[in-house]
Amino acid sequence: MKTDETIKPANVPIVIPSYEPDDRLIALLNDFDSREMGPVIIVNDGSDGKYDPIFKEAESIITKRGGKLISYHPNRGKGRALKTAFSYIIENMPEATGCVTADSDGQHTPDCINSIIDAFRASPDSLILGVRQFKKEDIPWKSWFGNTITIKVFSYVAGMRINDTQSGLRGISREFMKELIDCKGERFEFETRMLLECAGKYNLIEVPIKTVYESKENHQTHFKPVRDSLRIYWILLQKFFKFIFASLSSFVLDILLYHLFSIGLANLFAASASSISDISEVVFTATVCARVISAVYNYLINYKFVFKSRASRGSSLIKYALLAVIQMSISAGLVSLIAFIFHLETTTFVKAVVDTLLFFLSYTIQQKIVFRASRLTENKTKQGNR
Repeated sequence: MKTDETIKPANVPIVIPSYEPDDRLIALLNDFDSREMGPVIIVNDGSDGKYDPIFKEAESIITKRGGKLISYHPNRGKGRALKTAFSYIIENMPEATGCVTADSDGQHTPDCINSIIDAFRASPDSLILGVRQFKKEDIPWKSWFGNTITIKVFSYVAGMRINDTQSGLRGISREFMKELIDCKGERFEFETRMLLECAGKYNLIEVPIKTVYESKENHQTHFKPVRDSLRIYWILLQKFFKFIFASLSSFVLDILLYHLFSIGLANLFAASASSISDISEVVFTATVCARVISAVYNYLINYKFVFKSRASRGSSLIKYALLAVIQMSISAGLVSLIAFIFHLETTTFVKAVVDTLLFFLSYTIQQKIVFRASRLTENKTKQGNR
């Protein structure tokens, strides 16, 4: 692994996707220039022609330190702009070990960007995330609302706590950039997909940064709270829907196998089908055979398809089997206890409620314990820079 001494700041270009910027972009670039920071890769994401003077001035500043302005039309979204910059770096900057992405609206100060570069130089194989400190009274409501809700949803679905899922200030390794070029997502949702792709592959290091806005009234953002949040939530929910599909398909497989096994075994015991012991043996054997096969299927589809786990198959299989036994025991125990306390004659509804709650709990446990490769998915927090 490369160390702090072997990675020069110039080997970590700064990527700035920009759509219809104002003078804050020029001020940021002048600050970079005075600090000898760079090179800077700016992507003009289909801005209107009236913004050409700003981009021309920006180009004159960044080219002095090996930077590049990339322009195209029409607007394609922040995700596409980032992937365009990643492709340029990989194809034209062989010395670059990675990059740091930043926004063009003044939210990310040179000091904060430098802190991300320093963190990346210290841990070049990790995803470095600049984390803002969210206080409702200090930031625009659109940013506070979008981040607060998304953090909670992301924490449950992705199985890891991230304190700023929408931060655009990130340090990304060259290898991860290569993977992200083919990652789905063209707009703001791409940054959420990046975090999901990170899980199980790269360590995530959070670096506290300043929260900078000019004012709640004057702050402008191209993030649309409803439309873009729905896109982000859909990405997150897709993973949970995969879990639901895995569970439902396992249930269907279990019933189908039970039907086939029970018919086959019943034929073997046809001569004494009236015997209660033989009937019980058929039901028990068919149930066990079907459940074992459907459980193995459910384990494999969760391992490969739902959680895309890199955990040891042996340890994850043991954890999965133990979870299944515990879950069945808790279900039976809770249903029996509730039926006893409330003197219920039928327990079907109670069991449905209990098993539904256990289903959601099981998702969290499988995400965080059963299929988690603990070494890779540690979420480390770098202290300081507050």
